Amino acid sequence: MIQEGQIVVFAFPQTDRSAGKLRPALVLRGCPGAHGDWLICMISSQLRHAILGIDEVIRETDGDFALTGLRSSSVVRVTRLAVVAHDILQGRIGAIGDQRLSRIRRQIADWITGTPSVVRPGPTSSTEPTSSATCDQKSFPP
Repeated sequence: MIQEGQIVVFAFPQTDRSAGKLRPALVLRGCPGAHGDWLICMISSQLRHAILGIDEVIRETDGDFALTGLRSSSVVRVTRLAVVAHDILQGRIGAIGDQRLSRIRRQIADWITGTPSVVRPGPTSSTEPTSSATCDQKSFPP
């Protein structure tokens, strides 16, 4: 049974609508209605794509990392959303905690409304997210 906060795998669609490789995704919310659709967002191990103040980085050193089922530090790509039917989700690999899920949902709402998110301080490394924006949106201040 699919639940909010689970990390699942599915073939994330490419922009040309062709089927993609199996990728992890975070289940954000069940969509209203009888269709069994779910709002999900992509997860990537390419930390260099993380956008500071928008995306959520899950690091191997985080206390809840083992629960996620991810193989390595990864970024929850908040701006990479999709609504999918439940039967396209091909398996659960783990989950995130309620606190992290709430933070990600808040980051999505802030991004959509144009409200700058508060950037949380963290360790500095060469894999830290950059502050460049995507989707022709206004950049959030670092």
